[in-house]
Amino acid sequence: METTLTQVVDQALPRLRAIRDDDAAAKPADGKWSKKEILGHLIDSAANNHQRFIRLQTAREVTLPGYDQDEWVKANGYQRANWSDLITLWASYNLQLATVIKGIDPSCAGHIWHHPEADYKLGFLVDDYVVHMRHHLIQIGAASASSF
Repeated sequence: METTLTQVVDQALPRLRAIRDDDAAAKPADGKWSKKEILGHLIDSAANNHQRFIRLQTAREVTLPGYDQDEWVKANGYQRANWSDLITLWASYNLQLATVIKGIDPSCAGHIWHHPEADYKLGFLVDDYVVHMRHHLIQIGAASASSF
């Protein structure tokens, strides 16, 4: 899985860098996230999943909250951020997560996160993380369904 995450980052970087800051800040409609906010959401996802990936290696079960995605995006001020800085943060964080994923002992894959709405196994969380990222990179225009 870490190779896949690294490949996603490597493939998306040139496309992300080709997007101008003004274009990244444009909102497609009221109530919709800009490209900056979508990439910021992926940074928030990395931060939250980082906790899950680490904690689920050290305990068989953990109870952690979910997070209000819109509030996190707003509170982090991604719309006002420099596009280049967001790209760098997103890429660096995900390369670190690839290292974390590479080191996960397979015996931990069944460890469970008790989310307020459901239980999730670590193995599922790792796989779903990349699926979620690809979905949003396609929204931004930094990937196509055929590029993965």
